[in-house]
Amino acid sequence: MTSNLLPPCSILLLAGGRGQRMGGQDKGLVIWHGEPLIAHLHRKARPLSDDLIISCNRNLEQYAPYADQLVHDDESDFPGPLAGIRAGLKVARHTHMLVLPCDVPRVDTALITRMRETARLHPDKPLMLRHDDHWEPLLCVIPVALGAEFESAWQNGERSPGRLMRQLGATALQCPDNDPRLANLNTPDLLSAHNTVSD
Repeated sequence: MTSNLLPPCSILLLAGGRGQRMGGQDKGLVIWHGEPLIAHLHRKARPLSDDLIISCNRNLEQYAPYADQLVHDDESDFPGPLAGIRAGLKVARHTHMLVLPCDVPRVDTALITRMRETARLHPDKPLMLRHDDHWEPLLCVIPVALGAEFESAWQNGERSPGRLMRQLGATALQCPDNDPRLANLNTPDLLSAHNTVSD
């Protein structure tokens, strides 16, 4: 199955964090291989969706060229990634929303397509990647119809996207242990250590 045979999917790029491990820098705008991290994700995601959403809480003018829609948290002080996911679900134009964090620039089109293909087999459940016996809740596909459940959980104090999606019966897409495509480049040292760009 090729990606152009899959149903349309919104894609949310998460770039709204505090960037503590980056010394407070806006992570999506940190330069890696001559480009901001957000540009690497944009290049992978742009051909796969006509609804590219970026969750960002600062530097909106710099993110705007990479997105069809910008969203931001409805609470101040960087309340966490679940806030960005909620904001994305409220504006997503398709039945499903695929989520990618801005600090996984080595993710490739093949994996994104496989996420969409697998999610299609379980259309009513969230899908999360798993590797090394760990869930990757910020690499997921969420049915937009679950927006009310996400909102209710948030209002009841839930802040963990992984816990919420497991409660909603999430399915897993297993990746190889130490999969380099999932390298989370969220510190300057990790950015320097990962010297290759994925296809």
